[in-house]
Amino acid sequence: MRARTGGSPPDSDEQHESTSPHFSEHRLVRRRIRVWLVGLGTVLAAFLIGYIMAVLVVFPAPIFASEKAVPRLVGMNADDARTVLEAAGLNHGDVTGVNHPTAPRGAVVWQDPPPGVAVPERTAVVLEVSNGPRRIPVPDLAGYDVGLARTLLEAAGLEVGALETTQAPLPKDVVIVTRPPAGTALAPEARVTLVVSLGAATIVVPDLAGMTLDQGRLELEQASLTLGTYFARTSFSGIPGTIIEQVPGAGTLAAPATAVNVVLARRTR
Repeated sequence: MRARTGGSPPDSDEQHESTSPHFSEHRLVRRRIRVWLVGLGTVLAAFLIGYIMAVLVVFPAPIFASEKAVPRLVGMNADDARTVLEAAGLNHGDVTGVNHPTAPRGAVVWQDPPPGVAVPERTAVVLEVSNGPRRIPVPDLAGYDVGLARTLLEAAGLEVGALETTQAPLPKDVVIVTRPPAGTALAPEARVTLVVSLGAATIVVPDLAGMTLDQGRLELEQASLTLGTYFARTSFSGIPGTIIEQVPGAGTLAAPATAVNVVLARRTR
């Protein structure tokens, strides 16, 4: 078998393959595909160029939505914030009320997106608006011992203000009512007055008329009562320095530790 020289014609098998109908048809298909792809590319390129020209020349609108800087809304009231958003080309999103210890009611305390962020036009900005400080309802303390009532009140976030005492058909030192009443919503650490029972009115108030101040005090202490306020008033009948009036009056019923106020006779000139 002799080697084929560079100028020698192809052997019979190669010649048959290049001249076969199958090979010619395959080459023709590939040529048609190339022509089709070139034509498609030309059409797409022409469409893209035409679209860009229309956008930039005929209809000069931006392809993408323009961006807006979110304004600072914290501290404004909700109505003003809505006006500012509309002027900035943004939308007013959901508004949620939250308790805030210092911000006045209706003031914006939080926003999303935050101030200064660049966002697409007409982006909705979500706001949180202050409902004012957290409100605490006064607990119902009626019937509780004053010590336990104080603990419960402080645990709720409130404070005990004044302690007032009065006669009531309840054991001594039991809370009768609060001021303001139970259920009233107050700011944290607000003061609540406790009205406390002196006990049932079971002691007969002694008659102190004609006694000196020291004698009257001793008489009251022996009856489980106390001496309250006293002052002197000019009298033409009573002996100077002696008791001429008392409240509660003699013979009335009083609770233990009730204070009895007296008036002393003053010497006339």
